[in-house]
Amino acid sequence: MKILVTGGCGFVGCSIIPLFLENGYQVKILDLQLFGEEPIDSFKDDVEIIKEDIRNFNPSILDDIDIVIHLAALSQPDELKRIPQNLFYEINLNGCTRVAEYCKKTGVERFIFASTCSVYGYQKEVIYETTEPKPLEAYGDSKLKAEKELLKLSDKDFCVTIMRPATMYGLSPKMRFDLVVNGMTYALYSTKEVNVMKPGTQWRPNIHVRDVGQAVTKIMEADKELVENEIFNIGSNDQNYQIQTLAEELATTILGEYNPKWYGQPDKRSYKVNFDKLRDTLGFKPNYTVTDAATEITRSLESGQIEKTDKTINLNWYKHLVETNQI
Repeated sequence: MKILVTGGCGFVGCSIIPLFLENGYQVKILDLQLFGEEPIDSFKDDVEIIKEDIRNFNPSILDDIDIVIHLAALSQPDELKRIPQNLFYEINLNGCTRVAEYCKKTGVERFIFASTCSVYGYQKEVIYETTEPKPLEAYGDSKLKAEKELLKLSDKDFCVTIMRPATMYGLSPKMRFDLVVNGMTYALYSTKEVNVMKPGTQWRPNIHVRDVGQAVTKIMEADKELVENEIFNIGSNDQNYQIQTLAEELATTILGEYNPKWYGQPDKRSYKVNFDKLRDTLGFKPNYTVTDAATEITRSLESGQIEKTDKTINLNWYKHLVETNQI
């Protein structure tokens, strides 16, 4: 079985591809490598790498592919519009749709799309897959529009599955400190305080990036009738946190005390998500907790294995890429 992972050099891809290799899958990566090839150094000799853009790649690379896992995206909300907003639609919508259409023409059997829980925007009630999404910015909106186009393509010969992952966290070869757990952990390490975005009562679901790999594997290996034309929230009910509660748990774990540093305008996004469908349909149960990740990240910072740079803050790096005409 051969898999193509678009965006395989990113935060998610380089974290989950080792799991696919361990499970005996052959892996091909399609990635423009805007963050470099270093994140896949540990396994690059075990995969086929194609350095191309999803917006204009040669579709012949799909000829021997059974499953496509589509991760390639501009993958961070941009409420302040620091980069041109059309890029979200060019890459997250048009680029994604282009990949899927070629997959269907080529005979790829399954297409797994990494959308996001950000499509839900602000919701007061617990959210299910059937809840009407209300994205608040171009990132979530472009992902939702891509979902709709992909589901139109789904049929018995081309099995499309939509994943809406919770906010991810965890140590990755392509590290990110702009994700809530990772960002709080870095602040605790560097300042001995934890940054808490106002008002603190907003909800976020969370999931370890390696658990996303487990969820993808379960979708790939499930009977088609269970996942065809389906949407799954990816996460677990016990990792829904209000931001201030999350901050207190991480601070207590790392420092033994809670010293919040409040910042920002009141957060417009809040969503508490139900993950029963993933658990009941595919038997998913997470292996990691937010405190597991915070401990692992702290140790890696202390040892010098990782550090905070512009590349670990996606919007900073996207802005640089725009200014240097690389995207």
